[in-house]
Amino acid sequence: MSTSKNKPEVPIRERYLLNYYEAAAYFGIGINRLRELCRDPACNFVVTTGEKKTMVIRPKLEEYIAEHRYI
Repeated sequence: MSTSKNKPEVPIRERYLLNYYEAAAYFGIGINRLRELCRDPACNFVVTTGEKKTMVIRPKLEEYIAEHRYI
């Protein structure tokens, strides 16, 4: 029996953490450009939740985009 039926669906605009694909679609940024931004050591809008799982902190990326004219 699958537990995914019991899992509530949260809209992307209400999520705190987004994966690369969700963040790219939400912000209209290419996936490669988003990954490039996240590799920057000064990046404060990314968190690693496991050995290979990297998530984008949506509100912090919103702030970053609002502060920069070019991304």
